[in-house]
Amino acid sequence: MNCEADVCIVGAGPAGTLLGYLLAKKGLSVMLLEQNAELGKAFRGEHLNEIGEVVLKSHNLFEEVEALGLLRMEKLEYYYNGQIIKEISPDPAVGHLGIHVPQAHLLKAILDKAQKIPHFTCMLNTRVTRLVADKSGRYVGVVASKDGKSIEITSQLIIGADGRYSTIRKQSHIDIAKCKHGFDLLWAKIPAPQGWEPVIKMALVEGKQLSLFSQTNGYIQIGWNIDQGSFSRLRKQAFTPFILQLTKAFPELAEQVTQYITSWQDFVLLDVFSSRCESWGTEGLVLLGDAVHTMTPTGAFGLNSALKDADCLATLLSKETIAQFDVQIFQQIREPIIEEILAKQIEKEQSFAANFVETVA
Repeated sequence: MNCEADVCIVGAGPAGTLLGYLLAKKGLSVMLLEQNAELGKAFRGEHLNEIGEVVLKSHNLFEEVEALGLLRMEKLEYYYNGQIIKEISPDPAVGHLGIHVPQAHLLKAILDKAQKIPHFTCMLNTRVTRLVADKSGRYVGVVASKDGKSIEITSQLIIGADGRYSTIRKQSHIDIAKCKHGFDLLWAKIPAPQGWEPVIKMALVEGKQLSLFSQTNGYIQIGWNIDQGSFSRLRKQAFTPFILQLTKAFPELAEQVTQYITSWQDFVLLDVFSSRCESWGTEGLVLLGDAVHTMTPTGAFGLNSALKDADCLATLLSKETIAQFDVQIFQQIREPIIEEILAKQIEKEQSFAANFVETVA
């Protein structure tokens, strides 16, 4: 089976899906490929900041997302020994300290609009196996597998929006420099107690960050930093003393934690690292989002940076520019901003404990 499109986007996460929609609106034919059979099921960062909010509003997508369900964070609280020691309210001009948006809601809102455009196609359960280059070395398409059948898609431009372990990046031999941050992250999700407010709560447990994030539909996401590479050792230790640190930090969650976090299996481990590519693409190919600049969960910048990447790239591509698009133009615009954000993440990580210094002393 052979297909042809102006643009082939690999990865139907927020960046790839938004870019596909914006390019289809501009009249380009788009093939959006996603290796998973369903969208939005993975355990990922789901908090919009004001940058992501502005991107969605500028394309009349925010109201559609809001109709499906989102939750604005009304305050940030720092806890010590189960007590609030500091509280931060939103800037009135922004009106929130982040917005929880389930990824499934975000993708549905974008796809519902994109799929009304005749020259937009989204193919799920489709795994790219190989890039195709012409005699000059320019990438001109991909080979993919769908339902056991091979598909070749020819396009003028290939977009790698397939995440931190990008197949497109690997296949195009673009080097990546990874940076470890000294910690990994345990995620867990529990139902919120009745009357729980839309809030972010932070605590310091044995020098490590412990965070609670309110979510839509009455849930709380727990993010718990642990020493890098330590989870295999932790799993061999008794579970109860570890989890008691959580209930000591947030006593109001004792009942929920006892009921819903009963073993190490109730945590999801995230291998934390940031990364950067010196090159954001090559002839016939562009990378964006986590595929070219992976971020840590600190500050929830990853989703918003990916949306802004897509927004920026869409302004640079058209029927007239796509065939000879110079990826360096895109890189020169976005790379300095990404470098600032990555530096800000490191500063936030290194200064987190300072929020508790006076209390601890």
